[in-house]
Amino acid sequence: MSKIRTVCVYCGSSPGNDPAFIDTARQFGTILAQHKIGLVYGGGSGGLMGSLATAVADHGGHITGIIPDFLTSRERMFTRAQEIIVTRDMHERKRAMFERADAFVALPGGIGTLEELVEQLTWAQLGRHRKPILLLNIKQFWNPLNDLISHMKGLGFVHSEALVDYLIADQVEHIVPMLMAAVRDVPERELHEATSQIEGL
Repeated sequence: MSKIRTVCVYCGSSPGNDPAFIDTARQFGTILAQHKIGLVYGGGSGGLMGSLATAVADHGGHITGIIPDFLTSRERMFTRAQEIIVTRDMHERKRAMFERADAFVALPGGIGTLEELVEQLTWAQLGRHRKPILLLNIKQFWNPLNDLISHMKGLGFVHSEALVDYLIADQVEHIVPMLMAAVRDVPERELHEATSQIEGL
């Protein structure tokens, strides 16, 4: 039986134009800290990223921020993290985030958030890992992506439908129980051996 010890969260470095997005990030940060689940994220202090990390820090949780060198000034690196990793580029950042996470959660965000999420979906479809992937669909933010993936399936472009198996939560308090249920029957070895498989890509 596997456990969720850390969660990698992909989210916007901007706040968006709906206060619900920032509120949700704060709520999720608080929940992670309360469950003693470490946060792995992009290391910035602005937008949803900053609100999420601040909530984790304010409630005594553990934070690993992973940020490429060229973004340390632009995204104002979060200084309250217990661990800060500065990478050479975006590719190294994503690898480091993957290696330190037991699961992935996507909050609202922009192109960068979408790119990180889709890469994890791709690796899962290729059978390279079994770490759960969850979309927090606050304000139906992810509906267009869900529709697009259904459209791809309908036209025969998703050939491993069973492996494109992500979770969708409509409420922030459902995230941790859903992730825990998803890994309950995954052997610990299989959950964590994925790191070496990704290295071969």
